[in-house]
Amino acid sequence: MEPQFNDKHDELVMACRRGDRQSQFKLYNLYAKAMYNTALRIVQDEAEAADVLQEAFLDAFTRLDSFRQECTFGLWMKQIVINKSISALRKRKLDMQPLDDGDAWAEEEPGEDVVAFKVETIKAAIGKLPDGYRLVLTLYLLEGYDHEEIAHILRISEATSRSQFLRGKRKLLDYLAN
Repeated sequence: MEPQFNDKHDELVMACRRGDRQSQFKLYNLYAKAMYNTALRIVQDEAEAADVLQEAFLDAFTRLDSFRQECTFGLWMKQIVINKSISALRKRKLDMQPLDDGDAWAEEEPGEDVVAFKVETIKAAIGKLPDGYRLVLTLYLLEGYDHEEIAHILRISEATSRSQFLRGKRKLLDYLAN
């Protein structure tokens, strides 16, 4: 038996499917801020994040008939936003650093001493990272994807995802230490 998701916004989604513009506006207002923040974390540009948000909602409302309610509307919408954000980065020629054959990676030991940094300092340091590192770090740490999912989304190997994550984490810690 497939799991059923109880989405508290099912009624709004159904009204949107019928073409109700007020319901579309309500749904937009419910999710716009969170989806904008997701896009902003990935593209790192306010204007581009706003464009991604608009394109994502247009796409969602156009394809609402394909939403099979196997998950919540918010999760479905977030996936659209992430995909649009990644597409925007690709348009900017996202350059992932390939994993060399001899380049081994190892998980760092948990329990490292981590200094508490101000949120703005961390955001600024993340913003300095190269796109490939920042994207994998954002998807892994902030959006909660695992390396297998990231590899699928970005069309890279799982090893490259792990490598980008570890290199990005090291570089981020270097930025924060300095």
